Amino acid sequence: MGKLVSGFVVLMLVCLGASNAMALELKSEVFREGDFIPKKFTGEGPDVSPPLFWDQAPEGTKSFALIVDDPDAPVGTWVHWALYNIPDAETKLPEGVLIGPEWEKGILQGRNDFGNFGYGGPLPPKGKPHRYFFRLYALDIMLNVPPGISKRELMKAMEHHILGTSELMGMYQR
Repeated sequence: MGKLVSGFVVLMLVCLGASNAMALELKSEVFREGDFIPKKFTGEGPDVSPPLFWDQAPEGTKSFALIVDDPDAPVGTWVHWALYNIPDAETKLPEGVLIGPEWEKGILQGRNDFGNFGYGGPLPPKGKPHRYFFRLYALDIMLNVPPGISKRELMKAMEHHILGTSELMGMYQR
């Protein structure tokens, strides 16, 4: 009985500690979780990347990676952005990150499914709204990969190095 009670107490302490721990959190000042993404940040507008910010990076974080995709695309999940080797000291991305293989501070960009480097905003077919997932990954390394890699290649490079993740989902409909 004593072992059962002490095991229960340990389990409760672990659960309480986990619930009080701060977690990596990704946000934007232009849309909230589940809101519609403003036209400015889509293929129907100027198609600039939205401003993003985060906090509560896990201990040991050396870099961040960001992947934006649309699982509702008719051809399957469509990748809109892959950005990686964001230094651990960074806590935000400004509006309008420049398109190209390398951005400032050694931040690299992969190819999106439009075939381009950098951000390609929402431009779904007319009809029902699509969901756009902005996923931020805290990594325990700087990735040793070239610019222009695909989401699949980025996910492979991040394997076993993810310390935490956060997700922000926005919607868009034409």
